[in-house]
Amino acid sequence: MNHNHNQQDQKFLTKMAFLDSQQRERLIPPEVLINQMPIHNNQTLLDVGAGSGFFTIPMAKRTINKVYAMDPDKRMLSVIEAKAKEKGLHNIEPLQETIENLSLQNDNIDFVMASLILHEVKSLTIALTKIFEVLSVGGHLLCLEYEKDDLIIEGPPMSIRIKSEELEKILLTIGFDIVEKTKINDAIYTVLAVKTEKKMNYL
Repeated sequence: MNHNHNQQDQKFLTKMAFLDSQQRERLIPPEVLINQMPIHNNQTLLDVGAGSGFFTIPMAKRTINKVYAMDPDKRMLSVIEAKAKEKGLHNIEPLQETIENLSLQNDNIDFVMASLILHEVKSLTIALTKIFEVLSVGGHLLCLEYEKDDLIIEGPPMSIRIKSEELEKILLTIGFDIVEKTKINDAIYTVLAVKTEKKMNYL
């Protein structure tokens, strides 16, 4: 039993080290990306699939309001809390939840970061609809994902990746407007979307 527990701990530590190192290597510095985003210092922010706080920490520095760090893994949230304490940040609130079951009030969030997490959800439509609901009108969502391209070997299995055109199509169907699509590097793209109205555009 104890051996199994140790294995789980090791798995978690390996995952955390991987998240930090991989994201730092593959992505532009998180501060740079966050500084390019339409975030104001009095807004409420949400980092879905926050992991080890790669984006949560720089997001918390950009606003005096609350930043929700959502992750289903309680240990990841403990890591974020430790980092926040170390940096003297008091506006991060951990949420141990999945995107599909977000308990946040509707129309309450001004900016959502979804970094390398959407390919892990059971239903992309449900997850993005939930994000749409919690966003206030005029609120933005930044999606960061691996392109579904057979030439790009690095990253998650091709079968679970989300083609950027497919992501844009679902976002538009739900009711988002696409603001901007960029390629960070060969493997990773971003889509910035905005909620322009409350009404759902069901087909």
